[in-house]
Amino acid sequence: KKQIIMQILVTGATGNLGSSVIETLLKNIPAQNISALVREEERIVEIQAKGITIFQGDYDNVFALERAMANVDTVLLISAGDQGDRMQQHRNVIDTAKKSGVKNIAYTSRALRNRETLAHQLMEEHFLKEDYIKKSGLNYTIFRNTLYMDVLPLFVGKKVFETGIFQPAGDGKVTFALRKEMGEAMANVLSNEDCKNKTYKFTNNEAYSFYDIAKALTTLSGKKVKYHPVDISTFQERMRSTGIPESMLQKVVEFNTDIKNGQEDEITNDLENKLGRKPTTLKEGLKTLFGL
Repeated sequence: KKQIIMQILVTGATGNLGSSVIETLLKNIPAQNISALVREEERIVEIQAKGITIFQGDYDNVFALERAMANVDTVLLISAGDQGDRMQQHRNVIDTAKKSGVKNIAYTSRALRNRETLAHQLMEEHFLKEDYIKKSGLNYTIFRNTLYMDVLPLFVGKKVFETGIFQPAGDGKVTFALRKEMGEAMANVLSNEDCKNKTYKFTNNEAYSFYDIAKALTTLSGKKVKYHPVDISTFQERMRSTGIPESMLQKVVEFNTDIKNGQEDEITNDLENKLGRKPTTLKEGLKTLFGL
């Protein structure tokens, strides 16, 4: 494998995905070839200790973006949370990269089957950003990541072993993979390959339904966990009693609707290929995530 030594800027570097990307980059390339854009000042010291260059700033601050991108070959744009105008924030990063003479941009998108039929409106934004990147003229690598297995404890709730699983996902399946492994695969691509206008779909080697999740939790815990595929209004009633904010509830319903409609079940070997091993299976992942 030829090693491409270039200057890589990782945005969103203190998030879970960003941290995992940096961890693997540090194994692959020298620390002085890595820089990071960090939003929270209090996180700077711990990252600086790794020997990488830190710039403080966020996607709204074009001046900070310009400073961070001077002498950078490749920018990894890790998709922002949905506080603020996410589309504009991402355009800031892409426009500044172009203006600063950055050659390559990589972006964390989502592995979904069909942008035309999405229930989850926020997910459509990922495709609009892919379009914007392609129009920018920068060389690009797009990482379409599957749903994180790591969110399953949130999805099924703390009392899952007492109550079972209630979701309006029907028998829809998801190619759940661990966030850490997607970060590792992304870093392997960034440090070992030229940016060649490719799109990778990082998914697990199989797709899992909530029936599969219930079965795995039953086996691992020795307690019977049952999946109840409820309709949306039953689910909303159940969830409202927990005091979940309406906007959050709406998002969970949209996620489930897309799962039910088969948006999340496409399987590829990209993740296995870029990890150099098989991704962690659902059962192994749940064992760790639930401490079983």
